[in-house]
Amino acid sequence: MDTEVNEMVLSALRKQSEPILRRDLQILSEVLETEEFNNALSYLERRGEIIIDRKKVSLPKLAGCIPATILRCAKGFAFAAPEDSGMNDVYVHESDLKGAVPGDRVMLKNIKNGNKGLFASVDKILEKGSRIISGTVVRSQKKAGKSFLMPDSGFTYQIGIVRGGELKARSGDKVRAAISFDQKEKKIIARVIKVYGSGNSAKICADAIIDSYGIPNKFPVPVKHEAAMKAAQRITEEELKNRLDLTDEIIFTIDGADAKDLDDAVSVKKLEKGWELGVHIADVSHYVTKGSRLDEEAMKRGTSVYFADRVIPMLPEELSNGCCSLNAGTKKLTFSCIMKLDEKASLIDYRFEKSVIESKVRGVYSEINDIFDGTADEEINAKYAPVYDSLIAARELSDILSEKARRRGELGIESSELRFVLDNKGVCVGVSRREQGVSEEMIEQFMIMANQSAALYAKSCCIPFVYRVHEEPEAERLNSLSELAAACGFQTRRIKEGVRPTDLSELIEKAKETKYGALISNQVLRTMAKARYDSRPLGHFGLSLEDYCHFTSPIRRYPDTSIHRILTDLVSGVPVDKIKQKYSDFAVESAKLSSEYEIRAVRAERDTEKCYAAEYMRSHIGEEYSGVVSGVTNKGIFVMISNGIEGFVDLTALDDAYFEFDGKTTTTDSRSGKSFSIGDEVRISVLSAIVATGTIDFQLI
Repeated sequence: MDTEVNEMVLSALRKQSEPILRRDLQILSEVLETEEFNNALSYLERRGEIIIDRKKVSLPKLAGCIPATILRCAKGFAFAAPEDSGMNDVYVHESDLKGAVPGDRVMLKNIKNGNKGLFASVDKILEKGSRIISGTVVRSQKKAGKSFLMPDSGFTYQIGIVRGGELKARSGDKVRAAISFDQKEKKIIARVIKVYGSGNSAKICADAIIDSYGIPNKFPVPVKHEAAMKAAQRITEEELKNRLDLTDEIIFTIDGADAKDLDDAVSVKKLEKGWELGVHIADVSHYVTKGSRLDEEAMKRGTSVYFADRVIPMLPEELSNGCCSLNAGTKKLTFSCIMKLDEKASLIDYRFEKSVIESKVRGVYSEINDIFDGTADEEINAKYAPVYDSLIAARELSDILSEKARRRGELGIESSELRFVLDNKGVCVGVSRREQGVSEEMIEQFMIMANQSAALYAKSCCIPFVYRVHEEPEAERLNSLSELAAACGFQTRRIKEGVRPTDLSELIEKAKETKYGALISNQVLRTMAKARYDSRPLGHFGLSLEDYCHFTSPIRRYPDTSIHRILTDLVSGVPVDKIKQKYSDFAVESAKLSSEYEIRAVRAERDTEKCYAAEYMRSHIGEEYSGVVSGVTNKGIFVMISNGIEGFVDLTALDDAYFEFDGKTTTTDSRSGKSFSIGDEVRISVLSAIVATGTIDFQLI
């Protein structure tokens, strides 16, 4: 594949207003070698970027076609998402699918506008998605010996399992299955290839979800062996001579009580005019060297993945919880960012040093929050006595940094993350909202400062790098946000293309004072482009920063490890031209893969959370709760109860009622006039909870 030749062909095609002969296109594109030209056409056609009809070539739109991805299949039809973000989902009748299933990338043709939106047919499958899915086995009530698969996602109907294809699965078991299109029967069929166990167990469902996303959860023997060898290495005197000795400095870690991979420590000194802030990060790149088995495995994983009952680490525990973890009272190799800030907490200087530290205290968020609010007992006060003055200075600096972040427009979107409590059998017995206290905010602001400094350093030196980027929201999404916010009674004059972070931040703050707070916050989040990694410094819209990266968590994120490796060469005096030669391709690859694996991890974590929430609610069927309407659809309303769990109320199931949704915030019964709007308080009881699919249904009382 020659990217340059492909672009030359596409560039020539974009200038055409009608299909063009192959030979004429070759001349216009200035691709002299016929073999190169034909290879480019074949590749672009497979990708769905061009259409070849007989001897003529055109872009898909010119031929009345669009590439799309099949989203979900129902009985008799499917919906496809066009790659053109400006288009709505497209309806495809079952007879026009040509065997395509959810996840397949297809070329759509005969696109027309009907009463209920766009509809089309599949011209061909461009790229098959996975034919391996997870689901729950269901025994037929009518046909003895007949089994079906109820897929977890993608399909809204049961798929027949071929006779003998159950693999000893029992009704209700969570399984992994291979699906295929039966040409004779003209339908999708399934065959079980792995049985996990009862679909009523969130722990077992998590096993299936991990497999379905392809997340590696076991380290190969050579990787484990290499990790053990690295962990057994002692820190040599020679190594220490080449590092800044910070072992006598007042340095400490602050993490959650159950955290084991402590990859950041801080030090704060109040100066005559301003502060010195030190952020000291585990020197993972010292142990995970480029091209090693550890490095190859870390790149395949991209990130640690966190579930209610387990962590799938990016690095083996010998490193993540052992030699790299900044445990108190032991010498640890670190990469330090030491910053000078003035009285207004503006960054005036920074430097990066390979260092060695000895953390004085293993800090815990909840304990430090108790110190800050004056509720700490004698034992906690005694524990933090060695670092007390630093904590007070850190709190003062953090307050100023937080206020600066608010003024520059950092989006204060509240987290909807849940905390799950499991019993000794791994069953969810408690759920609550995960709250952020003063110390959590403090550490977050310090990490942002170090990440910003690392990005500034790399950009100023013009070296290859992996930046954390967050681009401006698209105009169409801003229009949707503006319409919703206006319907809720907010001023939306500035919510349009070219919007500033401060404009969105002000909208969020105003909404917090109303019943629409959660709705507007969530809608702003949906309006945002997804944060990702890139080798270009494109800025971070959500933080309202021009330069940003992820430097502070190399134990659990591969992009952080990547830039540690690059910055190590820079601080060691390696010439910039050699750094460019060595890392240009690596930075591009690391950014691309890290973005992909982050998305994979987030989706897997979200899916398992739904299963644990359903497992908890399953033991509370029939119980009554107060809740708030958190979403409105054509079919019903979503209600969130006080612990953060959300369930659905099907209003179409109500007798003598006909609800009509206004498309924004409210649904109204045309017969009684009863309405439900975002933010309304309601009383519900738990109707059902299906662990296997993570779905929870409520009913009004």
